[in-house]
Amino acid sequence: MMQRKCQQPIVCHGHSRPIVEVNYSNVTPDGYFLVSASKDGQPMLRSGTTGDWIGTFIGHKGCVWSCALDPTATLAATGSADFSAKLWDALTGMEKATLQHKHIVRTCCFSPCSGKLVTGGHEKLLRLFEVERPEAAPFELPGAPSTIKAAVFVGPSDSLLVSSTGDAAGLTVWDVRGGGVVRSMPTDGPVTSVDLTHDGRWLTTTDNRNTVRIWDTSKLDAPAKQFTVTYPAEAASYCPAKNRFAAGGEDMWVHLHSADTGLELETNKGHHGPVHTVRFGPEGKEYASGSEDGTIRIWQTDWLESQAGVADGAAQVAVNAVAPPYVNGAKA
Repeated sequence: MMQRKCQQPIVCHGHSRPIVEVNYSNVTPDGYFLVSASKDGQPMLRSGTTGDWIGTFIGHKGCVWSCALDPTATLAATGSADFSAKLWDALTGMEKATLQHKHIVRTCCFSPCSGKLVTGGHEKLLRLFEVERPEAAPFELPGAPSTIKAAVFVGPSDSLLVSSTGDAAGLTVWDVRGGGVVRSMPTDGPVTSVDLTHDGRWLTTTDNRNTVRIWDTSKLDAPAKQFTVTYPAEAASYCPAKNRFAAGGEDMWVHLHSADTGLELETNKGHHGPVHTVRFGPEGKEYASGSEDGTIRIWQTDWLESQAGVADGAAQVAVNAVAPPYVNGAKA
């Protein structure tokens, strides 16, 4: 009997506690990069293609819940349980500013084109900072029903913000210029992840433990696509170039699906704890997953098609064995 080949991902060690968020940068003249947030309080920067460790941002005094890179990958931002967000020089690793808050910061995100940074968390409001003047008083959008878990800029000139909360179903759409709520986007349960594609066109969310929704950001009225998966999904990411989405959750596997039919194409084993975050790279060649086990794993999107003897990648499910560790460097 022929033994099925298994994809062996790049395994990125270095964090000592669970990974709660990873995010890729856009493509830059120097390539693209991967930033990670962990409960160990030491966010890290890596090569987006090889996973090689570049540096660790030292300065937070609590769990880091969120991380982001600006459009040029020259700045990084992090949000922490130490009641602060920090702005970093991503080239040197030096801290540029500490943005003090009154409670835990659960999310941070750069605007694609307007030079702003949004933060949110247990204060139940969104703050908008000017990246070039981080010391200036931020513009506030109050009125969220509970803890804000995620927020991303959408729309022309970053005119809208979409946010999710910790224990309320649905998404809220805010008018950045007017400061009010424009509309709500309904879901069946609290949204556990929000991911924006690198072109800004598609928003991917997970809710109700098994529902993946893909929204058109030019409409934000009803999902363009919706899938019910057979496992508990905590996070998902969509790649329009490959027409696939990846998702992961409590079963510790990372699942790759067709975004046409929802058919599961690969089931990638390797993590030793629940998967909390999944993101596609900007070119769609790979997707990264972060887990309770403290590791990041980078999977190749077209791995199944690249294997000799596989005639129809969309019809075969590959169940991947635990990959041997590939260590990309130690912490600073």
